Amino acid sequence: MRSRSNSGVRLDGYARLVQETILCHQNPVTGLLPASIQKKDAWVRDNVYSIMAVWGLGMAYRKNADRDEDKAKAYELEQVDKVEKFKLTQSTKDCLHAKYDTPTCATVVGDDEWGHLQVDATSIYLLMLAQMTASGLRIISNLDEVVFIQNLVFYIEAAYKVADYGMWERGDKTNQGIPELNGSSVGMAKAALEAIDELDLFGAHGGPKSVIHVLPDEVEHCQAILCSMLPRASTSKEIDAGLLSVISFPAFAVEDADLVAITKSEIISKLQGRYGCCRFIRDGYHCPKEDPTRLHYDPAELKLFENIECEWPVFWNYLILDGIFFGDQVQVQEYREALEGVLLRGKNGIKIVPELYAVPLDKIEEEYSNPHSVDRVPMGQLPHMWGQSLYILGCLLAEGFLAPGEIDPLNRRFSTSFKPDVVVQVCVLAETEEIQELLRDLGITVQTISEVLPIRVMPARILSHVYVKLGNSKKLKLSGRPYRHIGVLGTSKFYEIRNRSYIFTPQFLDQHHFYLALDNQMIVEMLRTELAYLSSCWRMTGRPTLTFPITRSMLVDDGDAIDPCIIATLRKLEDGYFAGARFAYIYGMIMKKYTYFCNTTSYSFSFLSWDQIHSWFLSEGSTDGFDQYLMQLLQSTTAQSHLPPIQRGLQHIFSAEHTTKDILSSSSAWFACKSEQGKPSWFFYFRQLFVAFYVHILSVLYDASFVKLHSIAELQLPRDSCGNTDFAALVRQLKECPTLQDQADILYILYVMKGADWVVELSDAGMGGPSVRLLLEELYVQAGASKEWGLIRYISGILRKRVEVLAEACTDLISHHKQLTVGLPPEPRERVITAPLPPEELNTLIYEASGQDISVAVLTQEIMVYLAMYVRSQPALFGDMLRLRIGLIMQVMATELARSLHCSGEEASESLMSLSPFDMKNLLHHILSGKEFGVERSMRPIQSTATSPAISIHELGHTGATKTERTGIHKLKSEIKQVSIILSMC
Repeated sequence: MRSRSNSGVRLDGYARLVQETILCHQNPVTGLLPASIQKKDAWVRDNVYSIMAVWGLGMAYRKNADRDEDKAKAYELEQVDKVEKFKLTQSTKDCLHAKYDTPTCATVVGDDEWGHLQVDATSIYLLMLAQMTASGLRIISNLDEVVFIQNLVFYIEAAYKVADYGMWERGDKTNQGIPELNGSSVGMAKAALEAIDELDLFGAHGGPKSVIHVLPDEVEHCQAILCSMLPRASTSKEIDAGLLSVISFPAFAVEDADLVAITKSEIISKLQGRYGCCRFIRDGYHCPKEDPTRLHYDPAELKLFENIECEWPVFWNYLILDGIFFGDQVQVQEYREALEGVLLRGKNGIKIVPELYAVPLDKIEEEYSNPHSVDRVPMGQLPHMWGQSLYILGCLLAEGFLAPGEIDPLNRRFSTSFKPDVVVQVCVLAETEEIQELLRDLGITVQTISEVLPIRVMPARILSHVYVKLGNSKKLKLSGRPYRHIGVLGTSKFYEIRNRSYIFTPQFLDQHHFYLALDNQMIVEMLRTELAYLSSCWRMTGRPTLTFPITRSMLVDDGDAIDPCIIATLRKLEDGYFAGARFAYIYGMIMKKYTYFCNTTSYSFSFLSWDQIHSWFLSEGSTDGFDQYLMQLLQSTTAQSHLPPIQRGLQHIFSAEHTTKDILSSSSAWFACKSEQGKPSWFFYFRQLFVAFYVHILSVLYDASFVKLHSIAELQLPRDSCGNTDFAALVRQLKECPTLQDQADILYILYVMKGADWVVELSDAGMGGPSVRLLLEELYVQAGASKEWGLIRYISGILRKRVEVLAEACTDLISHHKQLTVGLPPEPRERVITAPLPPEELNTLIYEASGQDISVAVLTQEIMVYLAMYVRSQPALFGDMLRLRIGLIMQVMATELARSLHCSGEEASESLMSLSPFDMKNLLHHILSGKEFGVERSMRPIQSTATSPAISIHELGHTGATKTERTGIHKLKSEIKQVSIILSMC
């Protein structure tokens, strides 16, 4: 038993060590700590690590000495404008700075003069703020600070798709100022988000307004990306000792114990030396061969640093803490003894942790030839405050002054513990009573959406709008969470808003963003994926409840039946197992049963107080502002009818030789490829056959002084008496179009020549009318209802629609160590993507690389999403691939269609664009896997105005026949019905 007096003496010794090595350097005005005596600037990360020793010592005194001690203080570094900008742009120039002036807190270098974007620095600040608050400290003192912290959460929540400079500030290993996706940043952000979620920053004295909120899907995205990267640290770094902070204290971010062990083993085997661990292989920092006058290296300079990298004792502190937290006393003893051998002695025998040990200049050649053989010399910061703090913390824990739970009150160290299986509840609802009757006829009993009141069912986009209000502050000029889609973890909870219950349908069912949700087979595929995701990733209390409404868009045969793929899915859900997981199928009046409601996680929007609702939502004369706000959001996306009906039997507006491709960009033809023994070759020659002249002409706003207009004349557009395009006549032609495609062509011309906001006067002149954009949106809905996929992609391109998860898909592929290219070769048209990009920047890059071919740009996004789906679920498909060239993948897909359909390349290109999303995904899978597939043509419904045949892709069975050919009774009945209708019209 340790005597009290002895404990006090030893604690006083550590207090003196903290005072003389850390606190003596603290600025009395700002409270900031400089990096060292030599480096006067204050780094965010170093300050957080340095204060850990003070925090730990304070708790040890409270526990062992019954006296007040120094309390850790964290200071909020207010750069509101940068937080606000970065949430939207994720640009390296809009981020918080990594270091500040110690006496004034002012910035010390410009935005582009340092690798400031270091997501892990902001993340560890939030993580330790959460841990210290949970330990009983009161650090945040007012609601303005709470709002700022909430916006810092939004700042880091997209860390899984942000390329930054990492914890060593240099970005890419080559040290040329190139940001990349870093596992240390993603892992620390994931830990911070988990730690601060639902935490009351005022502790026991707080309330709903002082609670921080985190969306669970953002945490899971970080988890997935991190696990796909490890044990690699980034694209350029095979391994990085900084990952010790992610797999162990303080983050404990990895839930897979095996992956933790593998990563730690890689660090020790590849980076450990006699004096510590080097940061990463070929790290040139402070090496004798490094030129300290240059911020960046030359491209071929890394080779000089191999085998002479500096070794950092700080990493042994991490390994000591790791051993303490996981109960490995042998590891603790081993590294404590090793660390004692590299510590320096200061005044009065104070033990000091140096920053690093370097190879002496005169021993370089010897170390090159025989690594780890020469004696090294200490260099850099003395003391290294980050390492000094961790050393003191490790001593306090190892000697029993602190227990692991006291510096980890949120219990993050148990992240690798076993988690029980999750039963997902699936609630099926009918949109209308007619759909309810159709389901009842099939023996499936469900409620309508109106019958589940008082529980209100809303689309996921409404939840996104509500979350925009979280963290909103006019006083601080903070806008809250950017409008982003909400994942299925977020929509699988009940929400309480003003004592009313809401539940939200999944994002993948929302047809207002991208067209994947228009394909019922694709909906089933995404439902399967999301249910499996829910089952494996749910971490909250209670059961997740996924709401699956059967809507009008899921009907076939003129609304007389429900799509067979939807019915088959409902049958499987009734069995209790789907996508390899357990489910509880909720139907009928059971939705209103109290037991099912209580089994589901319920979440209260506590940040929506009455005062805030009044200021945000309430309009003059309104008594229920929030309901009014929801109705406005729903009405803003409700389809309206402005377009004139198509006039069947009339001639096409444009002559046969001027197709949509002429109007769009004079088209690019797909290219024939050489084949060997009847099978497609992956290497083929190609050349561009046409030039995108028409879009270029329109882009200069048909300025006659700049370019001749003979190309427009060839399109036979109507002319007025002065020879200019007669837009009134073009609008009249819009009323006489025989197909939706003709309407799309006219609207595209108006879109380019007059602009998206130009008013189309469909009624009397001067009476106003809808804008071109509004008509295109309406036409998009009509094309979706008739499943004309080529037209849908065409209109999506005109409107520049973007997949909600485009940036996430790009990051998924990059995190699996793949490069992406978009566009067709050669460069610079084909653009290479090696690091995550912000959504808008990525979208712009795709359209630029597609050479104004908007349909190809849209298809590029679609294929990128499918590739990401497959790299997550079937990574073996990509085993031998380093670079995924999407432009060439599309060419291969078109060539395979041409071979299977025995048609020309141009016809195959049109058929490719006309594939449904589900068939497009299947075709891509067959291309990647090398499996044989069959192609089927089928008749379109008689009401369809599409000119291309319906094409479907199927896997070939053992007999060579497709599954649909063997069991396609439903399709056969449908085609017989179509023939009967045609004969009756003759």
